[in-house]
Amino acid sequence: MLYDAVLLDRDGTLIEDVPYNGDPEKVRPVPGARAALDRLRAAGLRLAVVTNQSGLARGYFTGAQMRAVHARVEELLGRFDAWLVCPHDDADGCACRKPAPGLVHAAARELGTTASRCVLVGDIGRDVAAALAAGAAGVLVPTPVTRPEEIAAAGWVATDLPAAVAEILRRQQAVQPAVPPAEPVRTALVVRSDSAGDVLVTGPAIRAVAAGAQRVVLLCGPRGRAAADLLPGVDEIIEHPLPWIDPTPGPVDPGAIRGLTARLAAVGADQAVVFTSFHQSALPLALLLRMAEIDRIAAISDDYPGALLDIRHRVPVGVPEPERALSLAAAAGHRLPDGDEPVLRLRRDAVPPRPANLGDPGYVVLHPGSAASSRACPPELATRIAGALTRAGHRVLVTGGADERAVTARVAAAGGIDLGGRTDLAGLAAIVADASAVVVGNTGPAHLAAAAGVPVVSLFAPTVPFGQWGPYRVPTVRLGDSTAPCRDTRAASCPVPGHPCLSDVDPDEVVDALRTFAVSGGGGR
Repeated sequence: MLYDAVLLDRDGTLIEDVPYNGDPEKVRPVPGARAALDRLRAAGLRLAVVTNQSGLARGYFTGAQMRAVHARVEELLGRFDAWLVCPHDDADGCACRKPAPGLVHAAARELGTTASRCVLVGDIGRDVAAALAAGAAGVLVPTPVTRPEEIAAAGWVATDLPAAVAEILRRQQAVQPAVPPAEPVRTALVVRSDSAGDVLVTGPAIRAVAAGAQRVVLLCGPRGRAAADLLPGVDEIIEHPLPWIDPTPGPVDPGAIRGLTARLAAVGADQAVVFTSFHQSALPLALLLRMAEIDRIAAISDDYPGALLDIRHRVPVGVPEPERALSLAAAAGHRLPDGDEPVLRLRRDAVPPRPANLGDPGYVVLHPGSAASSRACPPELATRIAGALTRAGHRVLVTGGADERAVTARVAAAGGIDLGGRTDLAGLAAIVADASAVVVGNTGPAHLAAAAGVPVVSLFAPTVPFGQWGPYRVPTVRLGDSTAPCRDTRAASCPVPGHPCLSDVDPDEVVDALRTFAVSGGGGR
């Protein structure tokens, strides 16, 4: 199950927004609310209302009047399992007023679950931000008062409450197999040929296949091999570049393709599950798999596959990549076993001990670089962030690859320890796991943080959709201009001079984001 609870904002989401309403007679449900909520109840999902009510602090209505309004809401919409109310005003600086995550965490506790198993539906950016900061999913249902930039920043947008409920239930059902494989799977070949981050986000789906197969062989490319070595559920790895996937491919080598086909045939797989990103095609590899005489092939394909696929799966735009892959595994008959949460995870035996000379856990990792420069943090901004974090009392570790040493040295000079080029991916995973938070763009270390359950300050360039590629099921604060001209270009190099999507981020916003996670300047949480 992806979710076991749905949290709902009150005003503008469940009922029409009447400012500072203390009168039950003014309660008007939004169209279709009762039927939508009853669908959630019938599916076994628990429901809670999470609402800011600063009118209490301002004296516009009393607690008794508010409770009368809530009684009227339940009379019209049915019973809710919990009501969580923030009675404070913005100036009070509480931890419960959205966009702070306090109400989400409190609701999860009240419902006997965790924030990562909740989805919050609201009508403004504060609702979505509170969900993300807690590690929950957030759905924005815009109203006339919702600002365009809030809609652009939201990773999941629905036209109205019934549409939001329909998509919650669809996603929930999509990761549940309709039927198991017709025959037991002895050897499954799974494929994810792309970068380290792509391989990491496919991890839950690979674990699902592994739960239903005796042996799992993973085909990956050179750029994803280090991540493949970290994944649970993989028994063997075949490393081979695929020229229709790699962003800078060399000429197609017929001999290499013939060799790959022979290698795939030697696997003796009963089934192949080909995982791809939403803009990639699985069909070239599916042809090779047919030539390798693999009988059952599953993949996502919008293009007509002819006889190349036995299971042609389709996924709507906007689904997070881990769930997109899990839904394909489910279509192929596989699901995560009971007790295995649909989160990113690494093999414990594959992650080395963290170097002792880095001091105690509780530092902040700042990772400015990315293999795609369009998604990297501009060095001048990263330098100012390092300085701001240091002045706020945070210990900062600046990480990066061997080709990023000049940048990490420059950034660390403003405050922090320079680890550029000093770790491989497994070593970086060990460092990230003991961090209080990670400040990073849309790149592999964000997914390492998600796998370790470490909060992420996401400097997210909108070249790809945040809803698909943002840190998955981990507390997150997103910073940057989601309306920048690079939006949805999928550009590897910044197509706009000055990197405007990130260059205007204020370093103090990063410091404030850490406070949202309750990460203190003394290195604790």
